[in-house]
Amino acid sequence: MSIDERDIYEEHVLPHYEDPYHRGHCEVATHAHEGDNPLCGDVVRVEIELDDEGRVRQAWFEGDGCTVSQSSASMLMERIEGMTVEELKQFSAEDMLALFQASLTPNRQKCCLLSWRVLQAAMHSPIDGEDEDAEVDSFGGPSLSEES
Repeated sequence: MSIDERDIYEEHVLPHYEDPYHRGHCEVATHAHEGDNPLCGDVVRVEIELDDEGRVRQAWFEGDGCTVSQSSASMLMERIEGMTVEELKQFSAEDMLALFQASLTPNRQKCCLLSWRVLQAAMHSPIDGEDEDAEVDSFGGPSLSEES
């Protein structure tokens, strides 16, 4: 790991792992989903509260896994608050990897993208069981089930 990469981990990644943003449960969640990475066992649950205008009022996560999966979930929850559902749909896998900042191997990218994939599913998983927009778009990015 280069000095620059070490700095990114120490200044950006580790703080999100050691003191995560909105780790826990959203008391008034309107949408939620849980997913895992079967290759390594990382698990993330995302709970979001959407307001009447379709904007993320609160975003929370819970999970177990490596530093990459858990810190990226924290980064994502912090980043998406205030975004609209349409903006969430436009937030790509590449955007998620850029948010993480540190370079990752393909297998570690899957760890980083776990919370992003769970969020994309959560938008289509209302807690009341009724999804007005039941058609799920394809969001691209590497599949978690593909080994690299």
